[in-house]
Amino acid sequence: MKEFDNSTPHLSSVYDNQVHNTIPNYECFHQEVIHIVNAAGINPKVWLDTGAGTGTLVKRCVDMFPKTLFLLADPSHEMLDEAKMKLAAYGTERVQFLKPVETQNICTQTDLQFDVITAIQSHHYLSPAERKIATKVCFDALNEGGIFISFENIRPFTEKGIEIGKKNWSSYQLSKGKSEEQVKKHMERFGTEYYPITVEEHLSLYRECGFKTVELLWFSYMQAGFYCIKAF
Repeated sequence: MKEFDNSTPHLSSVYDNQVHNTIPNYECFHQEVIHIVNAAGINPKVWLDTGAGTGTLVKRCVDMFPKTLFLLADPSHEMLDEAKMKLAAYGTERVQFLKPVETQNICTQTDLQFDVITAIQSHHYLSPAERKIATKVCFDALNEGGIFISFENIRPFTEKGIEIGKKNWSSYQLSKGKSEEQVKKHMERFGTEYYPITVEEHLSLYRECGFKTVELLWFSYMQAGFYCIKAF
């Protein structure tokens, strides 16, 4: 039997409560997404949130972008069930769900083109080959002028940086009430259950996949956010 029903170290049913005690400044990620979409001057008609989890980002955005159709995708059936409950008040003209699917296979379920694609804390679970495919899928699925926004756990540039980063992140989790054993297990997931790459590697990957505008949006502890705009 699987210990968890998704790729994170938390059951889907308690994910919302646990993620804030695990990832520093997590509550800021979604606000930064909203800020950058507005700053880029995009009025999205269709928005894909891949790795959507329990639907928290879409819940925050759906009333702020009243003319937007949101499409949610996630590999976990249980995560999508939580999202469907959270967004039950909205009809299919505002919110729709794909069957459980990874980003790299989204094109098998929809041929829609998107103005915004978000991937929040999801692609770092992919292998290097899978990550490249997933990023290219996002590029191809965007309309010209569309924006891709991603937040991920990242790998510091040096081994010493990894050591310090883990200690700093551990201190945060301990301050939020996690036990030393819980923190130890979480730090052991680095490079074994998720596969972070450096900021430089992120920027290079996005350019290789075709994005012309590639920028670092956010950096805190061992997480970073990026935005990329598709233009020819």
